[in-house]
Amino acid sequence: MKTLIAATVLMVAPIAAHACGPSDFAIQDVKVSAVGTGIATRLSVKGKLVNNCSSAAAAQVRVDAKDGSGNVLASREGWPAGTTNISPGQSVDFDMGRMLHYQSDMQSYSLSVVEARAW
Repeated sequence: MKTLIAATVLMVAPIAAHACGPSDFAIQDVKVSAVGTGIATRLSVKGKLVNNCSSAAAAQVRVDAKDGSGNVLASREGWPAGTTNISPGQSVDFDMGRMLHYQSDMQSYSLSVVEARAW
């Protein structure tokens, strides 16, 4: 039994060592704007998700829209590349704004990578 456990650990350890995590991704070139007027106003939260991991993987991004006091008004998560892995050193453009309903008291936005996985 000990041999089986040791063999399993030795087989899984190299895979775990190369797994990408949220810190292996970067969000760059973020641009936020309100598009349209009146009730037709929509939010645009564009950016670029960069894979700095040594292997191909995908990442989930969360955007938080905050009021002037820093209270979160809305939060959404999405996978900019869907179920497609991003190659090491490559990036994918995204727009998370269409996932949020624009509110006039939204004053600031924060984006973060919350999960990473290889599909």
